[in-house]
Amino acid sequence: MDSTVKQMLAGKEIKELWTIPPDDNVLQALKVMAEKNIGALPVLEGEQLVGIFSERDYARIFPLKIESPKSTLISEVMTSEVICISLENTACDCMGMMTEKRIRHLPVMDEGKMIGIITIGDVLKQVIKDQEILIGHLEYYIAGKA
Repeated sequence: MDSTVKQMLAGKEIKELWTIPPDDNVLQALKVMAEKNIGALPVLEGEQLVGIFSERDYARIFPLKIESPKSTLISEVMTSEVICISLENTACDCMGMMTEKRIRHLPVMDEGKMIGIITIGDVLKQVIKDQEILIGHLEYYIAGKA
């Protein structure tokens, strides 16, 4: 069994989606991420996804490029080539993309609009759940109850 992104989004405990505009500063993004206990913020210009800003982005650029998180705009430091997924992708698709691209967050797109985000934690929970279901079916089959 390989669950879809649509199923993973439906099963998420926190359904709220936090975003940030490209003209906000890095300090504002860090405050939102800390308050909401999240590791990344999709960057939206209107309804258009234009980038993503993550803890990892900040950790890599702060000592090298940023003079002040207060005066640096998100648009200057965000990752602009965002890898996205659709509702039909599977948990295995997500795991493969995350592993290959070394990322932890995948925005979910539907008809050109971002409708959610899948994290590495979401994927791991779903893969474990799917494996537990498969193991249960196999145990039932092996016990001769099928």
